[in-house]
Amino acid sequence: MENVVNIAHVQGLTALAVGIIFGLGALGTAIGVGLLGGKLLEGTARQPELGPMLLGRFFVVAGLLDAVTFIGIGFALFFTFANPFLAGVTP
Repeated sequence: MENVVNIAHVQGLTALAVGIIFGLGALGTAIGVGLLGGKLLEGTARQPELGPMLLGRFFVVAGLLDAVTFIGIGFALFFTFANPFLAGVTP
């Protein structure tokens, strides 16, 4: 019976960690894209002829920001479906 409680405890803490990973990933990406978009508008307002080049670089950096978030999502899904922490609990 104690083993079942330990497994439930590990799964509960893993679910909490996955929620934190998702939340912080979304928050970080939102802040990053917001700051990046603001700087894009400032740069385009200052030198309108550089607008297309700045927009292209904006999309590259925004894609890199999303890639970091997707790596976090990959780790979170790994912890959800193939939890390595359960190996230490099961006999």
